[in-house]
Amino acid sequence: MTAHEEIVGQVRALEDRRYLAMTESNIGVLGELFAADLVYTHSDASTDSKQSYLDKLASGHFKYGPISHPETSIIVHGDCVLVIGDMRGEVRIGDNLRVLNSASLSVWVRENDSWVLLAFQPTKYPS
Repeated sequence: MTAHEEIVGQVRALEDRRYLAMTESNIGVLGELFAADLVYTHSDASTDSKQSYLDKLASGHFKYGPISHPETSIIVHGDCVLVIGDMRGEVRIGDNLRVLNSASLSVWVRENDSWVLLAFQPTKYPS
């Protein structure tokens, strides 16, 4: 296995772990996976920092159902990895159920020999 393939495998596993932690509202795991200066953009163009996202998830503001996240490509560029794909599923935000059907971009960076999520950006597909 090449170094490139190893990084792709590591980041793919981290994406799986992140989405599972979101559906389980596992703040501890997400806290480990998120960079301190995370920018988490939602499909309605609102944004959260690491702390505001974790606080909302912990309070039940976001309640995710199962999510699939097939990737189109994973691009390794030095200490940065771009994961391009989709995000499909459901999330309850307060009293509203929202269907997730978006293209997505996840940006992972290497910090202290670990990969952390620096940014996430979904874009809704047209209805």
